[in-house]
Amino acid sequence: MLYGRDSELTTIEQLLADAEKGRSGVLVVRGEPGIGKTALLDHVIAGTNLRTIRGTGVEYEAELPYAGLSLLLRPALGHLDRLPDPQRQALEAAFGLAVGERSEPMFVGLAVLSLLSEYAGDGPLLCVVDDAQWLDRASNDALVFAARRLYAEGIALIFAARDDRHAFSVPGLPELRLSALRAEHASALLAGQAGELSATARYRVLAEAQGNPLALIELPVALAGERPGDTLRPGALPLTSRLQIAFHGQVTRLDERTGMLLLLAASDDSGELGILLRAGAEFGAGPTDLAAAEEASLIVVDDDRLRFRHPLIRAAVQQRAPIDRRLAAHRALAAAFDAPDHADRRAWHLAAAATGVDEPAAAALESTGERARERSGHLAAALAYEKAARLTEDVEARTRRLVLAAEAASEAGELDRARTFAERAQAGATDDAIRARLLHVRALSDFWQGAFAGAHELLHRGAELTAVTHPERAARMLLQAMHTAWYLGEEQVRSTVRVLDALNLPATASVTPVADFIIAAFPPNEDTEHPESQRPDPERPDLGDLVRVAHRTGNDELRDLLLACGVGLTLGQDVHAHDIAAMFATESRLHGGIGRLPTILFFVAEAEVFESRHTDALATASEALRIAQDSGQQQWISQFESVLAYLAGVSGDEEAAHRHADAALAGGVGSAMPAGAPWSAWALGLLDLGLGRPESALNRLERLTREPMRHHICATRSTPDLVEAAVRFGAPERAHEPLARFERWARRADQRWADALVLRCHALLAGDDTAEELWLAALARHESERRPLERARTGLLYGEWLRRMRRKTDARDRLRIALEEFDRLDVRSWADRARTELGAIGGSATPQGPRPAGVLALLTPQELQITRLAAQGLSNRDIAAQLFLSPRTVGHHLYKAYPKLGIVSRTELSAIPELAGRPG
Repeated sequence: MLYGRDSELTTIEQLLADAEKGRSGVLVVRGEPGIGKTALLDHVIAGTNLRTIRGTGVEYEAELPYAGLSLLLRPALGHLDRLPDPQRQALEAAFGLAVGERSEPMFVGLAVLSLLSEYAGDGPLLCVVDDAQWLDRASNDALVFAARRLYAEGIALIFAARDDRHAFSVPGLPELRLSALRAEHASALLAGQAGELSATARYRVLAEAQGNPLALIELPVALAGERPGDTLRPGALPLTSRLQIAFHGQVTRLDERTGMLLLLAASDDSGELGILLRAGAEFGAGPTDLAAAEEASLIVVDDDRLRFRHPLIRAAVQQRAPIDRRLAAHRALAAAFDAPDHADRRAWHLAAAATGVDEPAAAALESTGERARERSGHLAAALAYEKAARLTEDVEARTRRLVLAAEAASEAGELDRARTFAERAQAGATDDAIRARLLHVRALSDFWQGAFAGAHELLHRGAELTAVTHPERAARMLLQAMHTAWYLGEEQVRSTVRVLDALNLPATASVTPVADFIIAAFPPNEDTEHPESQRPDPERPDLGDLVRVAHRTGNDELRDLLLACGVGLTLGQDVHAHDIAAMFATESRLHGGIGRLPTILFFVAEAEVFESRHTDALATASEALRIAQDSGQQQWISQFESVLAYLAGVSGDEEAAHRHADAALAGGVGSAMPAGAPWSAWALGLLDLGLGRPESALNRLERLTREPMRHHICATRSTPDLVEAAVRFGAPERAHEPLARFERWARRADQRWADALVLRCHALLAGDDTAEELWLAALARHESERRPLERARTGLLYGEWLRRMRRKTDARDRLRIALEEFDRLDVRSWADRARTELGAIGGSATPQGPRPAGVLALLTPQELQITRLAAQGLSNRDIAAQLFLSPRTVGHHLYKAYPKLGIVSRTELSAIPELAGRPG
């Protein structure tokens, strides 16, 4: 019977009721040891008719990737063949069921979501994970990613974890905290468990237990075994320590063979009864010796597995055993784990049994690290490499293993641990290539913690060490330094390019095409502070050519090509950048590259924004933001919040623009500028401009003309807005220098739309006698299909000029055309401005109200993505695989979309013209 948990049970019962209605949900139950988390879960499972699977985190399995996940999903593995092939292969490789390509934990998490959905079938499913604080990192990441993407599968997922900010950190997931029992409930529980207690003993137990259910159950047993004089005053020890003392007493009363079997179980914790008995045979222990422990309720044996009734019992067993017995237990377990598929467990037990340097154990652990890395268990690999280094006598071998540990920890995102390992390896590093690798690890740690200047310096130092002997490695470090330089300023970007240009890279090196492209994009000798009219513009590299050459030379390093894709946008090559990024996105969706999708989709969204494809950009940015949030990528959370701020700002939605900008600016780390600061400045400046606040707009946009933002893509693209704000505010002189810089950029970009924007700026600044020719030239260069927003804004400004010239008929025609485009694009502030100008002219033909662009405006961003893919003929399962959702969630969104589109079936989607266009 549960005491005092009525409100908690109500919360969980609502979660289960929602699952029965097809709505998924997740809950994290938290509390201190013994507070009743497991008892609550047991009670829920016993009282529900829902199909249930249950798993448990194991304290000593953090070094075994996917150990916790494989235990949880064991009942569902019969449904693996129903998953899309890439997901099935990812799970099989993660669990060691087959040899396959490395998959990141987030893609394994998607496969988990699909498998749970398949296992649930048409009915609800309850999935419970106890002791989640002890999940290995790979299992943790996969399960949390799956939890964040639950929606309409009918799955209730409950985690139970210790109440500790370092234990199972899952910000954003709903939590339920179990507090101590109230006095009346504690008294009732004690009365039901302890039999006859004196009033003094009862008072003492209640005082020491402090409402902790486990203490209320166990302390009476401990009191019964105490000798006179052993009495502890309440509060003399922390409750956990007091409970362990209670369990110590129970374990001490067992015979030696039973105690040895318990020590073996506590030392391995896999619970495999066959392994434990094989190891126990070395000490003369057998199955009958477990009976006493079962009778004492210290362990439970079922399904050929042994588990302790509570983790504190395991801790007590280990703490009371002398060191020689603990070492002997590990040696016996290492011998028992003699099968090839037990090599990792054997390696860890060999390491635990070592009392000094031990090369066989170190070599076994290094092999374990390699296997963990192949399965994307980067933290497990780091722990194995580091322990191997501790057992290694040879300095060179020890250093090599520490380098591997540092790199694996960096890949796992364990930045402090990576830095510590790198610093330890530094003392034994005599080779420049090794020193460079260590500098790279430290630089990545600094970068992700916001110390961009420190990271930049370390990358340059590493490149200097390898510039002569390993120029390709130096080039890759410098390409990474381009990323850090982007957050520091234009001079750092160009100084990095100068160093890259000085490298003697072989023409056949895979990194050479990308390096050449970067050098051509940022000419090392270009003087950006002075006009370039005195010398010819440098040759403009072509992004499309780069990708063709890179593929031909075998450079499949996506990081390199993505950097070039971003640089292509700085050169105005938006169409190429969009198409190449979209191609990378498609490949990443097919091969499970969830973690890199935010980077790719940022370039897709930027290109869509620049081309006025706001509905597509909203869908792209919304999806990418969800992925970034689900995977904890703070940099991209900030970036996509800022893109959403821009989309809200350009439409005139002031509340949403400020909300998204605030979220973007809250994403800074360390002392660094938040990644989304440049786009946020543009977003709010454009919002002010559209709402008729030119002074505020000018002040915001001028921030983009100064370091460290001046070289950013959106700083360049916002210049026409700054010119308009300066003219409308009456301070045209504040636009001269930014416009001159923009004009130089547009000349090199060599795009008709860029020429149109330059002409529009000059028309705004020109006198009345020369302006019209510039307006007409600008309109002639705007493309008929692309960038309709910019074409409409030029038409609006020209119409306003015509009205000032008292040419009402001409002005009315221009303003009506602009208004129709603004209404179609649903940019309300600009439409209101055009409507106001038309009202000032007079006439009865003023359009009323916005007319958004067809059915696309009726759908949510996710509904738009799903309906577009469905219109192409993809099944729910195929769509789910592309968008990292479950098939049932896809079906849910489709059925919500049909009424909005005025259709009743999937077959009608392909007949809707707006859905037949290219995907967003």
